[in-house]
Amino acid sequence: MNEHAATALAKTPLHELHVRLGARMAPFAGYEMPIQYRTGIVAEHLHTREKAGLFDVSHMGQAILTGRGAAGLLESLVPADIEGLEPER
Repeated sequence: MNEHAATALAKTPLHELHVRLGARMAPFAGYEMPIQYRTGIVAEHLHTREKAGLFDVSHMGQAILTGRGAAGLLESLVPADIEGLEPER
């Protein structure tokens, strides 16, 4: 194991979107997280106030549901077709 592999940061499912949107990434809690976008924090603040904002909290917790009916249970909690997802998605 080399030094780089020992310090590799995890990435959230939204990582590539953040990068594509021009986010400045930084280490946080073992993840590479966005801290600012190229338009600047004032523009980001105004956009959130006038339209909407999204804060990626997927690094804060994960749940593992198993057993019969797990997908159906999750579908009752989120607005998504969980049972229609491919494995590992």
